[in-house]
Amino acid sequence: MPVKIAGMIGTQMEGVAVHLIKGKISREWVIDFTRLHEQWDYDSVLVGYYASAAEGFAIALYAADHTERIKFLIAHRPGSVAPALAARQVATFDQLTQGRMSLHIIAGTTDQDQASEGDFLPKNDRYRRAGEYLNVMRRMWTSEAPFDHHGEFYRVAGAYSDIKPYQQPYPTLFFGGSSDGALQMGAEYCDVFAIFGEPLAETQDRINDFRRRTAKYGRKADFNMSLRPIMAPSEGEAWDKAHRLLADVERKTGAAPQPGNHSSERLLGFAARGDVHDERLWMGIARATGAPGNTSCLVGTPEQVAAAVLQYYRLGIHSFLLRGFENPHDTIAIGRDLIPLIRAGAAEIDRQVQAAE
Repeated sequence: MPVKIAGMIGTQMEGVAVHLIKGKISREWVIDFTRLHEQWDYDSVLVGYYASAAEGFAIALYAADHTERIKFLIAHRPGSVAPALAARQVATFDQLTQGRMSLHIIAGTTDQDQASEGDFLPKNDRYRRAGEYLNVMRRMWTSEAPFDHHGEFYRVAGAYSDIKPYQQPYPTLFFGGSSDGALQMGAEYCDVFAIFGEPLAETQDRINDFRRRTAKYGRKADFNMSLRPIMAPSEGEAWDKAHRLLADVERKTGAAPQPGNHSSERLLGFAARGDVHDERLWMGIARATGAPGNTSCLVGTPEQVAAAVLQYYRLGIHSFLLRGFENPHDTIAIGRDLIPLIRAGAAEIDRQVQAAE
């Protein structure tokens, strides 16, 4: 299948930034930054979710109204609104943009972030709730008659939506997480398992494990990987850039906080084994920040980074979230120097596979 490349948009321009969506809103930046991704051949952009950040559906709809083709992967936290309302929100957005969206299900980052929105449910319970939430939403999107649901977390009577998604049966559902609860929810209800960059051997194990989990439900898994390219014309310059970025991050963040979830714990475990894995995968930023989100980096020339990405493509990961630390410079560099190499390499791999069949 053709490789898909996503970026990530924020709400205001920053300097060196680990995260993009916190802070105030610049309408001009939202438009310009999204258009930049569209210009440089990204397929979609992620709109993230934090309890203190701007609301993602509104940001994405505003950006969609000022662009032509780029799609939006909108992070969404079950439990913040009722599933019947969320189903109509998604269907409305999908209709207004004629299918320019996917949904990234996040059952929760930290207990503190959840509590700030009034959600005190323990994390394992949040994943069970997310599964039930998605079950209700999917029925809202597909049912041609009112239905009742009486579950552990939600109860509806005569639920129905006039508005159905533009994409049939509904937009693609992404999820992330490493706990058993997250994997159970994702295997049963979601379409794409979004993972952070990990060493190749462990990535292959994760792929194999999740394929076994989805097979129990008669489903097939797809995968997305988040990576932070750090590139320069020469390998030495790229590593110099990486170490400058690390020093800047360490000055701003101080001592690394304790990891807040299983995925962060996994990345810190790899960082404890060594900063560099498989020649290009660098865990320096993950180690320094406590790995709060996408902090797995690939360091090298564009050709070297593309070759590293394509190793994951060969394992069966066919979509990638690529974003840098210095924007808009890194967004342009990824689009200009890296994406064409990845697309050409993935097409050649596909041709080789087809010829061998």
